[in-house]
Amino acid sequence: MTAAEDLAYEIVRSRRATADIVIEPDGRVLVRAPEKLPDERIAELINSKRLWIYKNLAEWRDLNASRVCREYQNGESFLYLGRSYRLLIVPDQEAPLLLKNGRFCLRSDLLDGRENTAAKEAFRDYFIARGRERILLRVGYFAPKVGITPGRVEVRELGHRWASCAPSGNLAFHWRCMMAPQTIIDYVIVHELCHFHHLDHTDAFWNELDKVMPSFAERKQWLKKHGAGLTV
Repeated sequence: MTAAEDLAYEIVRSRRATADIVIEPDGRVLVRAPEKLPDERIAELINSKRLWIYKNLAEWRDLNASRVCREYQNGESFLYLGRSYRLLIVPDQEAPLLLKNGRFCLRSDLLDGRENTAAKEAFRDYFIARGRERILLRVGYFAPKVGITPGRVEVRELGHRWASCAPSGNLAFHWRCMMAPQTIIDYVIVHELCHFHHLDHTDAFWNELDKVMPSFAERKQWLKKHGAGLTV
């Protein structure tokens, strides 16, 4: 963690041409910088963007004020592909978690009354399994439209990032994406595919995204507004 006066931020260096600043979903200020860019130049960039950073941090606090804390009890709502399903705790069920008859059926022995770690893992595993099928299909659909050939596609835990694109061409998507509507999942996919052409969020990148998905701005705003609620 680094600081420019009273503003803390993290630096992630990679093979990129320019530096940019992003506010992560957990409120961290992240600077993505070229490998050889001096720390002093990064501090200058932070100071030059200070008003923008404070404005976006205030917006982040407003959005996260409505973060949902879900209880693992009968009747609680959980999201899948943009729809809300009630939870039903069941005593006997082979699978840890099933979606049937319009309800998420969770096996009762996964509840521990405290952190409910096993129950959360059941949802995570369920979304990973469904995501591998659905996201792989959608990557296959959009990749030719973007004009690229990606490598391996994974769905897994990504911390506070929705997706990532490795220099090797491999793609990874956060399992929490599966709680969003399909239109938003498609936006995340196309966003990452366009990074094959442009690593940074420059005008050229957004123009590339606009060619494939002219409505990307609305979807981007939806994710910014509702992303904090995509939790289990």
